[in-house]
Amino acid sequence: MARDLGAVWTGASTDSPPDLLEAAILFAPVGDLVPAALRAVDRGGKVICAGIHMSDIPSFPYRLLWEEREIVSVANLTRQDGEEFFSLAGEIHFRTHFRSYPLAHANEALSALREGRVTGAAVLFPDTEAEEN
Repeated sequence: MARDLGAVWTGASTDSPPDLLEAAILFAPVGDLVPAALRAVDRGGKVICAGIHMSDIPSFPYRLLWEEREIVSVANLTRQDGEEFFSLAGEIHFRTHFRSYPLAHANEALSALREGRVTGAAVLFPDTEAEEN
């Protein structure tokens, strides 16, 4: 999905990109991945920790941060952020990717997520209507 949305490179946490990156986004809440991501970004590059929690980041040599590399995190949305987003949502073309499941099929949704059969998010609904988008 990230490739479809314009990502230059995607890979597993054990993969190395073919070229140094301008930025690396970590969605996995695994602090051990931060030093590896720093190795993958070029001078002036950013490592963005996109989760709302993460295990501790281990110590790493300063040379990985040297040459103006940055580590940044995301913040939880404020009410104002949400209001600004919804005011822009009608003006900006964006696509969401989700698959919905009736609440009674929650175990099926979890299995699909675990097995990589869901692109985007799995959404549980209390009624029996389900769709894929």
